Amino acid sequence: MASTGGGLRIQGDDNLQSMLVGTVMRKIKSRTWKKQRYFKLQDDCMTIWYKSKKTGNTHSTFSVSDVEAIREGHQSEVLLSIADEFPAERCFTLVFRGRRGNLDLVAESAEEAQSWIRGMRKLIENLENMGEREKLDQWIGDWFKKADKNNDGRMNFKEVRDLLKMMNVDMNEHHAHRLFTMADKSQSGTLEDDEFVFFYKMLTQREDVLRVFQEYSVDGQKLSQSDLEDFLRDEQLEGDNLQQHAKQLIERYEPSDTAKMMNAMTFDGFLMYLGSAEGSIFNPQQRGVYQDMSQPLCHYFISSSHNTYLMEDQLRGQSSVEGYIRALNRSCRCVEVDCWDGANGEPIVYHGHTFTSKILFKDVVNAVSNYAFKVSEYPVILSIENHCSIEQQRVMAQHLTHILGDKLLKSTLDGKAPVGLPSPEDLKGKILLKAKKIGGLEESFNGMVEDSLTGEVSDEDEVAEIDEDNLHRESIHRRVKKSKQRLSKELSDCVVYCKSVHFSSFKHSRIHSKFYEVASFTESKARKHLREAGAEFVHHNSRQLTRVYPSGFRTDSSNFNPQEMWNAGCQIVALNFQTAGEGMDLNDGLFNQNGRCGYVLKPSFMREVEKRFDPEMPQKRNGYRPVILNIQVISGQQLPKVNIKEDSIVDPLVRVEVHGVPMDQAKQETRYIENNGFNPVWYDTLRFTIHTPELAMVRFVVEDYDKTSKNDFVGQYTLPLSCMQQGYRHIHLLSKDGTSIPPSSLFVHIRITGLE
Repeated sequence: MASTGGGLRIQGDDNLQSMLVGTVMRKIKSRTWKKQRYFKLQDDCMTIWYKSKKTGNTHSTFSVSDVEAIREGHQSEVLLSIADEFPAERCFTLVFRGRRGNLDLVAESAEEAQSWIRGMRKLIENLENMGEREKLDQWIGDWFKKADKNNDGRMNFKEVRDLLKMMNVDMNEHHAHRLFTMADKSQSGTLEDDEFVFFYKMLTQREDVLRVFQEYSVDGQKLSQSDLEDFLRDEQLEGDNLQQHAKQLIERYEPSDTAKMMNAMTFDGFLMYLGSAEGSIFNPQQRGVYQDMSQPLCHYFISSSHNTYLMEDQLRGQSSVEGYIRALNRSCRCVEVDCWDGANGEPIVYHGHTFTSKILFKDVVNAVSNYAFKVSEYPVILSIENHCSIEQQRVMAQHLTHILGDKLLKSTLDGKAPVGLPSPEDLKGKILLKAKKIGGLEESFNGMVEDSLTGEVSDEDEVAEIDEDNLHRESIHRRVKKSKQRLSKELSDCVVYCKSVHFSSFKHSRIHSKFYEVASFTESKARKHLREAGAEFVHHNSRQLTRVYPSGFRTDSSNFNPQEMWNAGCQIVALNFQTAGEGMDLNDGLFNQNGRCGYVLKPSFMREVEKRFDPEMPQKRNGYRPVILNIQVISGQQLPKVNIKEDSIVDPLVRVEVHGVPMDQAKQETRYIENNGFNPVWYDTLRFTIHTPELAMVRFVVEDYDKTSKNDFVGQYTLPLSCMQQGYRHIHLLSKDGTSIPPSSLFVHIRITGLE
């Protein structure tokens, strides 16, 4: 089974050849922790193996598929901290998917570093270009290697039995032995390469898909082009250009050349199509940027991060520039920078009055400059929490100006007094500062701002908001006393379209507020406004930006549910990106569409100033059209093991959650299937009535049922209802971290109908 991934050419590739031989490199964890490790690419060209020279047999491995990117040179805090010791050309960083820490390495020479950098990039590129069939073969090969304990390239029945446990299959001995004997064509008592593949295919026989295939196949053996067209029209509800689409699918997914010649699809081809991106629940037409990007900024939901500098919790967690890189690489478009006076006149960033570590403001600005537009060209907003003295505010302004250069927006786009917010399209490649400002935007055009170097603004920092939530009387008094903050003109001048202001009331805003003013609310304040004046809140957000951030009591960096804030049209709903869970699943789900550019256009009834939408009473709006969502949960495939205990096998159930306006919030579950995480079958139907489909998010959660304690999380997938494809679809599950866990999936049938 030692086939390399996807027909990779190793012969003649010096980089891969030297990786297969192996290299000694230093693994760096800090200025003081630098240890030599022997790194080697395994023969499967998919796994990196490494061990210490001293610790005998213990070793570690990671899969090439876990690596998201390779950074060359001193491009991590750890490597920057030892830059004086090891030159950049010998250093590189492996960045892993999800929230796993980076691996910082120093090679013995620049040539060796380049060899690993180029080799790893080639392996990653090869993986990304792999077809579905190759991925499956790869997967089977991986299992074979895990189970072939004595490395003799063949598997006896005991090894096969252990493998079934590893794969989450609880199969009785008799049935397993029957399959084993059927696959052992050579009658050697062991399974070799092809025999194991045959065994695996029998094991993963998809009766559920076969039923659908046979329902549409006239002869039970294949789907003719017209059979496939019927299936696409009647089940998948795809009406456009059916003939051409059926032809394309046969061309793309049918492995048999004979069937292709007959313009037909075999069961294998049908299974490949249903397992592909086109057969998945997420509509591929909504993957790229498909929305109008020329509307004012306040008409979009904007992917936003809170306490971006934190990697863990808010009391003693690690502050890190890596937090900014990770958020921006997940197409976050609004990051928070909490600035305080630092030593040697250099402002620092950390969570004030806590034990979190500190980083330099200029390092944060450098990271933003380098990573802002790697995954999205649309604007990035720096939300500044300014606790600095006038002197250090000037230093902040200098760093912003020098490091960001033309990227920093320092004046209105056309140099004229503006009448409304520009669009994401207008602001491509620009970084905007959201902070306090002396005076208004208009005054800078009619020469009203005095030339003094400082000004005073009312001080509304987050600490005060927390105190207010807490209703500690003494802290409110303290806040009233310290109600003015001095602001340097240089920093104030960097603020154009996002002036931070204190919010008085919706009525006050309607009369007095300017389109460029941004109010910030804690989650509890926002909830209070939502309850008391939902329609007013939506109306306010059709004209200007609002930021909502987690309560200060969430010292564990947990998240609130962003959906209720989106229901009010709040654009900058700031979440702790470092914390996995429901909040980030919803955020990832919403922003997975539209090219993952970090901007999603709000529904039209939330953008039109004259329309009144109240999330508490959705049935009152013009154009109210509720729908029924029917989901038949058919089966699950190769769910990951959640319990490390050797003998434990998952008892899976599926919960479907609808997140939307209050009337739409709902959860329903299938029953649980005992002892089968490999191919559980439910055929359970769940039905939801959805009053505001334009705002609804649907979250599929798989859990391991436990009658004595809380169910364990197995996997999830979240998407907007508006991006859902109908018919028979696979849902490719994600881990707690939001990274994919192939080939784990659910097979479902989806129908969305009007409520007659």
